[in-house]
Amino acid sequence: MTPRPVAVCVYCASGPVDASFLSLATEVGAEIGRRGMTLVSGGGNVSMMGAVAESARRHGAWTVGVIPKALVHREVADVDADELIVTDTMRQRKKVMEDRADAFITLPGGIGTLEELFETWTAGYLGMHDKPMVLLDPVGHFTGLLQWLDGLREGGFVQQRALDALVVTQDVGRALDACMPL
Repeated sequence: MTPRPVAVCVYCASGPVDASFLSLATEVGAEIGRRGMTLVSGGGNVSMMGAVAESARRHGAWTVGVIPKALVHREVADVDADELIVTDTMRQRKKVMEDRADAFITLPGGIGTLEELFETWTAGYLGMHDKPMVLLDPVGHFTGLLQWLDGLREGGFVQQRALDALVVTQDVGRALDACMPL
């Protein structure tokens, strides 16, 4: 029996972004495909979300897009996804994404990306899942956030083991290496 490919959920921006961020998303998608992994994404075909999905497909990955029906037209659903799942709510979307994923990578993004990161990170830290969680930040997009979180640790609000549960890297290859099962 052939093992099932590792499914990597990628959280990232769905709004207009700098070309360097689109390039990062394209590189992540390509590497997911080259490694024979499955991509789980937010189901939009725009911005970084669209770039990672299109690149993953172009490089041979199976792509699963998960989008709430309220965003189908706003984010322009990724109708080219191998599997497009339309949910009723954002909460259902995140649940499906978490259930379908074996690991999570967060790329630069805004409030929605941060919300996805923090929900997944909190669930992992609390033992609700044991899936790898990676923050891929090659250009320092999250530097201020990481400094703030370290301040929370210094103040006793966040334990070091919670911070250690998140792999932070600047390298695409290392990010995907961290997604592999032990």
